Amino acid sequence: MTNVNSEKLSSARFAEATDAFVEIFTASVDFDKSMAQQDIQGSIAHATMLGKIGILTENERDAIIDGLQKIGIEIEQGQFNWSVKQEDVHMNIEARLTDMIGIAGKKLHTGRSRNDQVATDIRLYLRDEIKRIRAELTRLQNALLNLAERESDTIMPGFTHLQVAQPITFGHHLMAWFEMLKRDNERLADCLKRINIMPLGAAALAGTSYPIDRHMTAQLLQFAEPSANSLDSVSDRDFAIEFCAAGSLIMMHLSRFSEELVLWSSAQFDFIDIPDAFCTGSSIMPQKKNPDVPELVRGKSGRVTGHLMSLLMLMKSQPLAYNKDNQEDKEPLFDTADTLINCLRAFADMVPRLSAKKDKMYRAAKQGFATATDLADYLVRKGLAFRDAHEIVGRAVRLGVETERDLSELTLTELQQFSDCIDEDVFSVLTLEGSVAARKHIGGTAPDTVREAISKARAELAGNA
Repeated sequence: MTNVNSEKLSSARFAEATDAFVEIFTASVDFDKSMAQQDIQGSIAHATMLGKIGILTENERDAIIDGLQKIGIEIEQGQFNWSVKQEDVHMNIEARLTDMIGIAGKKLHTGRSRNDQVATDIRLYLRDEIKRIRAELTRLQNALLNLAERESDTIMPGFTHLQVAQPITFGHHLMAWFEMLKRDNERLADCLKRINIMPLGAAALAGTSYPIDRHMTAQLLQFAEPSANSLDSVSDRDFAIEFCAAGSLIMMHLSRFSEELVLWSSAQFDFIDIPDAFCTGSSIMPQKKNPDVPELVRGKSGRVTGHLMSLLMLMKSQPLAYNKDNQEDKEPLFDTADTLINCLRAFADMVPRLSAKKDKMYRAAKQGFATATDLADYLVRKGLAFRDAHEIVGRAVRLGVETERDLSELTLTELQQFSDCIDEDVFSVLTLEGSVAARKHIGGTAPDTVREAISKARAELAGNA
């Protein structure tokens, strides 16, 4: 083995230095330095608490806090020298602190372990990231509300099985997307409750013999409370898995939005226009305008779902308490947060600039006998049982298929051959406008109902801000 380092803060146990490859292989500083500011934040709170219980003198506490703050500035300004020899973000910061202030720096680690330290850092990191993610989610929700209001009267076909089903308004369709994001935002808020529990003080796995004040530290770090069991504290990654599960649902929803945007912007649908700023061209076909942003977001959904599976597999066979396996939790977690923020930002920027091709949508809604259900409902109101009405309309649709005409284009005489309940007033329910206007109950597609839903949603968003 090639000996390369005997100066690690934790190296006294070993008779020989770590092999050069193993040192690099086991180090995590290249990615966990993303939590540097959270690590400093936790260490300042820990030092403050140690000063209160008399483990540190006032001078030692103040020197540690001052040193940590200066290290934070070095990191922000890109002046910090990260070393793989110190393995991770924690040891790098502690080594630099000791270089700066001397022996007092070595006292900082009293009453804690890297096990509870990293568990705390991750929770602080996720707390910050969720705040950023929810801000982008809310921005996208507001963009959808504005676009839905603008398009609340725009008629388009609604689909099941990707076949024309019934006419709806574009505003109503956009509000369906809004409801998905509303649940996503609520899930993140609920997830935050379980993230906001402080493991610091659990030490390696059994707690510490020092008279630490965990409630004080939790208060300083704005955690709801300290964790209840030291073994669980250092080994729990449920909160990270739950975050990735919430993230996977967000990305699944964005992927569904993306699929519809890709379809709708195609020549075959031609329902919408995506701004040029969010598209690219082809290297060979000059006419192409490719919806790259929706396509890329759709692709990235699999990436986040993969991270969820990775964390589930990481934890499934681990005995209590902490294991080195858990070093593998950070890269998927960090990438999930980054991917969510970037995808939500792209959509929040793009959605306000989408434009509907209303005439194309309207013409498409007139295809596929979209008002067939309205004719069945009309017959029910005339006294027929729904199943009988369903059969009658089916025969009328068959005539329309054979003669290549919509139901609204059939004559009254032709319609009456299927039922003598049909009168001249039938044509009022066979129009697209009449169809959408009739669905004015809560959750329906009627324009006024859509506007009411938008108003209510705006009030809820403002209340949650």
